[in-house]
Amino acid sequence: MYHSCYEENMQSSMVEARKRERLILDRSISLLSEARDCKGGVHNIIHEALFYTTRVWVFFIEDLQGDDNKLSEDLRAQLISIGFWILKECERIRRHESTDYQSIIDVISMVRDGLK
Repeated sequence: MYHSCYEENMQSSMVEARKRERLILDRSISLLSEARDCKGGVHNIIHEALFYTTRVWVFFIEDLQGDDNKLSEDLRAQLISIGFWILKECERIRRHESTDYQSIIDVISMVRDGLK
């Protein structure tokens, strides 16, 4: 009986964690979309989108590298690789070397959709 309750709590906790991760990624997508669509390069919108997205992916990468992360090693490696690509693309936008928000949005959307 106790073991069953523990498993239910753990499962519920994992479901809640995935839900929070989806919400965080939704926010990143929303900010990046707003930055992509802003006219005249409104710097505070762009800065917020890039800063938020960078913070999210730095956190995700650190979590994925942790020994207590329960994802398979292969999936963790793939997500870390995706994270590094996102960080690189955000930096390219920040340096005015790119304006390709859409590719970042598309990749983050695929990751988010995989959390369901």
